[in-house]
Amino acid sequence: MNKGELVEAVARQMGSSKAEAERALVAVTACIAAGLKTGGEVAIQGFGSFRVTRRPARTARNPKTLELIEIGPSKSVGFRAGRALRDLL
Repeated sequence: MNKGELVEAVARQMGSSKAEAERALVAVTACIAAGLKTGGEVAIQGFGSFRVTRRPARTARNPKTLELIEIGPSKSVGFRAGRALRDLL
């Protein structure tokens, strides 16, 4: 399901227009991003939790040249499904 299909599904579920559904979706994703940026975790009970994970710096090998390269530390977002979502699947 892509963003357009999700907007259509939300519009049907809410009984509203696609424009309203898209504004709601954009607002939810913006709030999740802001929560991850400030607190590092956003939990939605029954659905799951989003969490910022930190990767330390490491040495890797370029597969084309076999040269060793340094990869700096980075952040990523992980998702862990809640019990209700896991049971649904």
